Amino acid sequence: MSEVYVVGVGMTRFGKFLDKSVKQLTREAVNAALADASIAQHDIGAAFFGNATQSPIEGQHMVAGQIALRDMGFEELAVTNVENACASSSTALHLACTHVLAGQSDIALAVGVDKMFHQDKSRGFAVFDGAWDVTRATETAATLAALGEGVHAPAGRPANADQRSLFMDVYSYLAKYHMKTYGTTERQLAAVAAKNHFHSTMNPLAQYTNDMSIDEVLAARMICWPLTLPMCSPISDGAAAAIVCNRQGLERLDRSRAIKVHASIVSGGTNRDPRDLQQQIGRIAATKAYEKAGFGPHDMSLAEVHDASAFAEVQQSENLGFCDYGQGGWIAERGETRLGGRIPINPSGGLECKGHPIGATGLAQIYELVTQLRHEAGKRQVDGARLAIAENGGGFHRCEEAVAVIHILGR
Repeated sequence: MSEVYVVGVGMTRFGKFLDKSVKQLTREAVNAALADASIAQHDIGAAFFGNATQSPIEGQHMVAGQIALRDMGFEELAVTNVENACASSSTALHLACTHVLAGQSDIALAVGVDKMFHQDKSRGFAVFDGAWDVTRATETAATLAALGEGVHAPAGRPANADQRSLFMDVYSYLAKYHMKTYGTTERQLAAVAAKNHFHSTMNPLAQYTNDMSIDEVLAARMICWPLTLPMCSPISDGAAAAIVCNRQGLERLDRSRAIKVHASIVSGGTNRDPRDLQQQIGRIAATKAYEKAGFGPHDMSLAEVHDASAFAEVQQSENLGFCDYGQGGWIAERGETRLGGRIPINPSGGLECKGHPIGATGLAQIYELVTQLRHEAGKRQVDGARLAIAENGGGFHRCEEAVAVIHILGR
């Protein structure tokens, strides 16, 4: 991928915007990316549009990208719609990179958007019901629940909230198995969330920007033990966009702020034993990305990972090779993943605080990494950032994500 560069990024603030439409959010993010790249709409050769929830929530089942982009002025543009659950926009970026690498056009746009808040709150939660194998839902739930057997909330701790998403149950089961296998603690999970809340105070685009201590995270409302509310990503509205080019395209643009794409990997999983954690889809994808880029975990300056729950960050910090399996909670508790630590993870605040509008999440990670690698992140800047990795998972299949997308970027 040595001939592919990110030359423009844009992002809306994530949050609850009942007065904004998918079209408006798309316009805001894409126009910001165009301005960042100092190009016009007519310079874009193709667009890849990531969206996951507009179909079930709004009934826009098809051609969402054509409709949103035409509305803001794009005409005759080749638009490809991409749905890969929470990895929709990172997959869109992968396709945009592949497109310019193949020479189909020199400059391409990747955009992700979702609007999950609706006056009917049940719609925002219901979208998750279709993100796993619906024909085996009961069987899958039983398999996952069995992983955490024997691990229970301490006396006096509530177990479950009345209303929660399916995926918080999934993360709860996986967290319990990790606790049983490696001794990971509830306090370590709280340390992840507290760290991300601290990071979010320096990100003006984050949905939540309130600092929280470990004890405050533990004292918060229980969602599904061991996960309290601050350990879980919220539903969100928002959009993010990135513009990529090949070397020919770069010759027409400002090279000074271009960020190289060293690897762009989309991977599926295997029919592994659920207890075989070292064959997780995240590890498979990360290994492919490191091999493609010619770098390793020790070369990374920072990471953005798919922390739909605090446990997911623990899991992915291990999959990315930042520590041995079983040590993800430990490095968080020691402060190694905090700004100023050995390997800052989610300086944006992560999904837990920045927000998680499913179709935009992957490109929001890219927005953060590009900002960091340009050394334009302000108070949350990682010193000397040179190489960065993003991990974005989507959906669920058997015992893990259905798809994993890894990007490695560098100056």
